[in-house]
Amino acid sequence: MSIREIRVAGHEALLLATKLLQRARRANPHAGLWEAADLQWWWRKPRQSDEVEKLFWVDADGPVAGVLLTSWTDDDWQCDPVIVPHTSVIEPGAVWERAMEHAAAHSVNGFEVPVRDDDRVFTELAQRSGLTAGDRDSTAWMAAADRPEVMTLPGGFVLSDRTQRQDDPHPMSHRNGESVAQRLAECSLYDPALDLAVKTTDGTVAGYSLYWYDPTTNVGLVEPVRVEDAFQRRGLA
Repeated sequence: MSIREIRVAGHEALLLATKLLQRARRANPHAGLWEAADLQWWWRKPRQSDEVEKLFWVDADGPVAGVLLTSWTDDDWQCDPVIVPHTSVIEPGAVWERAMEHAAAHSVNGFEVPVRDDDRVFTELAQRSGLTAGDRDSTAWMAAADRPEVMTLPGGFVLSDRTQRQDDPHPMSHRNGESVAQRLAECSLYDPALDLAVKTTDGTVAGYSLYWYDPTTNVGLVEPVRVEDAFQRRGLA
C-alpha cells in the first residue's frame, strides 16, 4: 500500500490529527498517549502552533502517521510523533527523524517529546537523540460499568450544561480567553450538553467540567475538571 506525505495547518490539521488518533486507538485500545479528544481540548485557545504546518503520511484510508506540534507558550513546545500501531508502511525511525527536524525548526528554545515508558521503539529513539527523561504524568482509566452513582448537589448550587446558557460567558473564559466557546464549537467531538458548570443560586461559577465522548472509538475523556478555590471541599467535585 502506498503512502504520501502532506503538510496542513490550522483547523484542517486538527481534523487530520483527530482521524489519526482515532485510527490509532481502533488499532490498539491501549497504545499511545493521547485520545483524539485531547487534541481537540488543546484547541480551546489560539496558539502560535496553530498556523505551523503539521506533517502527515496518508494512505487510501486516511492518515497513518503524523508529527503534531503544540505550543503551550511561545517558548514551551511539545512534539508528538504518532504512528498507527501495527502499520508497516512507514518506519518509526523515519517519522522520528522528521519529527525532531520539524520541532527544532519551530521551537528554537527546545521542546518536549512525550513517550510512554513501555514504548521501547520511541524510548530508544529518544535516547539516541540525546533526550533525557523529565516530568512524568499518568492517565487514569475507568470502565463505564464502574462509574460511581451520580451525586446530589449540596444546597445553594445549580448544575447546568452549555445548551442552557449559550448566551452567558463561558465559565472557562477567564483562564482560556474570550474565544474559548467559539474554539470548542469548532471541535467535532465537542458536545455542549456535556459542557457542565456548577453555579451558586446568585450565578457565581463554583466549578466546571467538560466530558468528551468519541463515538468512533467508544472512549470518553474528562478534561478539564475544576472547582474554584472558594468552593473547595464542599462536595462539588
